[in-house]
Amino acid sequence: MPLHPTITAVTNRIRARSEGPRRKYLDTMARAAAEGPRRSHLTCGNQAHAYAAMGDDKAALTDGPNPNVGIITAYNDMLSAHQPFERYPDLIRAAARAAGGTAQVAGGVPAMCDGVTQGQTGMELSLFSRDVIALAAAVGLSHNVFDSAIYLGVCDKIVPGLVIAAATFGYIPGIFLPAGPMTSGLPNDEKARIRQQFATGEIDRDQLMAAEMASYHGPGTCTFYGTANSNQMLMEFMGLHMPGASFVNPNTPLRDALTVAGTERALAVTALGNDYRPVCDILDEKAFVNGLVGLMATGGSTNLVIHLPAMARAAGIILDLQDFSDLSEITPLMAKVYPNGLADVNHFHAAGGLGFMIGELLNAGLLHDDTKTIAGDGLELYTQEPKLADGRVTYAPGAGKSLNEKILRPANNPFHAHGGLTQLSGNLGRGVIKTSAVAQERHIIEAPARVFHTQEAVKDAFKAGTFTQDTVIVVRFQGPKSNGMPELHGLTPTLAVLQDRGLKVALVTDGRMSGASGKVPSAIHVSPEAADNGPIARIKDGDIIRLDATKGSIDVIGVDLAMRTAATADLSGNGTGVGRELFEVFRQSVGLSADGAGVVV
Repeated sequence: MPLHPTITAVTNRIRARSEGPRRKYLDTMARAAAEGPRRSHLTCGNQAHAYAAMGDDKAALTDGPNPNVGIITAYNDMLSAHQPFERYPDLIRAAARAAGGTAQVAGGVPAMCDGVTQGQTGMELSLFSRDVIALAAAVGLSHNVFDSAIYLGVCDKIVPGLVIAAATFGYIPGIFLPAGPMTSGLPNDEKARIRQQFATGEIDRDQLMAAEMASYHGPGTCTFYGTANSNQMLMEFMGLHMPGASFVNPNTPLRDALTVAGTERALAVTALGNDYRPVCDILDEKAFVNGLVGLMATGGSTNLVIHLPAMARAAGIILDLQDFSDLSEITPLMAKVYPNGLADVNHFHAAGGLGFMIGELLNAGLLHDDTKTIAGDGLELYTQEPKLADGRVTYAPGAGKSLNEKILRPANNPFHAHGGLTQLSGNLGRGVIKTSAVAQERHIIEAPARVFHTQEAVKDAFKAGTFTQDTVIVVRFQGPKSNGMPELHGLTPTLAVLQDRGLKVALVTDGRMSGASGKVPSAIHVSPEAADNGPIARIKDGDIIRLDATKGSIDVIGVDLAMRTAATADLSGNGTGVGRELFEVFRQSVGLSADGAGVVV
């Protein structure tokens, strides 16, 4: 099937826009690759330090051209999605030895859980943790004793941070090995219903706690389709996973076999062999376009609208919000996974999952097939389904059809013709809205503004019963310069209750919502942010705001915002407590959210 003309046009536009930085990046990677295997440049003393604790592996490390894999791990056992990684270094080392190579843990990176910090002070470190992860991974890989790298990470900022690091060290191959989703627990719609009941005082905290514990109950990623699972989808669409690896449950024989297969692949694609596949060759314009299409087709997390531009910049590629919007226009929404439906990712995977979706999108001309991946040449490889045979991974053709069209549909019969992500622009600046879970009659909201500077103030106003008419709730000074851009997920139950009471409600913010952004229309990532003198700082209570997702506009009606003085906020309290002191340099140097809110790139 020939490529859709929009896919070609957007790819060419990205390539032209990125010509200078991409050429500089590839030249840097070429110079590094030309130096040959990294260990050859180390002195005997350097190498002795690196191998001192390696026991029986010392001979393999010092004798002959045996590849050595560096493991960058985000393991901790507070984060359910990363707890399974505790076993991975032993699995990887054993697999490497059996394949004639070696593996070492090159370093660990932090991995915070947004579910734990949601609504808490620690959430103000969340977005910046992406840059810390990239920096920490760079420290581990800087020892120059590794011929390829394995990246162990799953969740929100962790994968984007690791991709930034992998691109920066793009002259060596890299593969991402996931841990998989936890098994299904309390249905997501039931969890949402109970949260709304708690918000209105219908149930007590004990009942809320019981529901939450039934939802998040074991190792693996949360099963809704938020940022963590969107990350896993991206790694598959962009060719950095083994095919079919994203949604196999933790601690199962197939998951362990995929980890072994990934290790073997990391050894096979180094510069020491005949199939050298550096990350810089995989992460090109086509790979990022494929990732964007995957985001739209699955109804993925709005957080990736920030992370993808940051990841791309690390590879010398410049993405723009218009790229997201244009690709969304021609990408069918093929999945209904919570919050866009009742199913979870386990149900999605069982229905045919990413393999079926990739095959459909390729057949529709909506993906580049001629990409280089860690598994081989061509994205067609990712339509295959991993199977277990004698303890090892083999691949078979996928089912070729959806096994449950209530969850997963073919490209020619989607849930919506539009991918559900739209750029918004107007006299309030630029932002995005995710509409895949928003009812069609709520795609246009025009109502008076109520302006707040914290999400707690919104909740207080709700508890006081002051929301009695249609309202556009503006929550500003929530951008990266203000307070690190925490997610405002705690507002979701409140806004949903108001909407369920029959009010027309929308949110406008320079902050983020959860990766599981839901049924209330929300204009998020509004840029420039209030702390950057953006127009959002000039809104007043009572201003009429029109949010139009059909036209992609966000405006204050009948007001010349440029004639007003921008509001200010006392942000001094954002700089202390729970480690915020250490992140002042990040808040001072962070870029626009529309450009990825980058600090290190």
